[in-house]
Amino acid sequence: MKSLIAKDLLSIGAVFFRPDEPFTWASGIKSPVYCDNRLTLTAPEVRTHIEEGFAALIREKYPEAEVLMGTATAGIAHAAITAHILGLPMGYVRGSAKDHGRQNRIEGKLDKGAKTVVVEDLISTGGSVIETVEALREAGAEVLGVVSIFTYNMRRGLERMAAAGVENTSLTDFDTVAEAAAAEGYIAPEDIKRLLAFRDDPSDESWITAKGV
Repeated sequence: MKSLIAKDLLSIGAVFFRPDEPFTWASGIKSPVYCDNRLTLTAPEVRTHIEEGFAALIREKYPEAEVLMGTATAGIAHAAITAHILGLPMGYVRGSAKDHGRQNRIEGKLDKGAKTVVVEDLISTGGSVIETVEALREAGAEVLGVVSIFTYNMRRGLERMAAAGVENTSLTDFDTVAEAAAAEGYIAPEDIKRLLAFRDDPSDESWITAKGV
């Protein structure tokens, strides 16, 4: 599954590597990778692999799940489609509460104690998904875990989620996608070491000039 999803994401440009011309994140960090999993929604075959993968993952790890909650906005569609496959209710968690109407942050019915699985598209530093889980816990949900399409496996993200008691399982990860990118000719095999250096410490930009080292 990890290899299949990795190749899928590369084939539609949802994950795109450019180690010699880094992208700049909003935080200012230079990154060798651009990730836009929203593109999976416009690629029916890839989308099917993802939703069936999510459904199988949830059946295996969280068979007691009673509701799926997507993260706004990228996780909403995936949560809806996966919930349809599983015959489960779904909702989503806003980044912040509405400033009008009922001022909801959680959309959709969520009973106290409901066994909940969060559906996310991407995990990097873990901050946004932790906020989502905390909002659900405050509302009385029992959050079983998180499923996501892709994770960077960044040390900071893993440590933050562990400290918050948040378990994430991704369909694929940075290492698998990097290996697939090299195998498929998207990047040179020697670039894998540079990419993993970025993953281990995004604030250290020495990987940019480490070509061929």
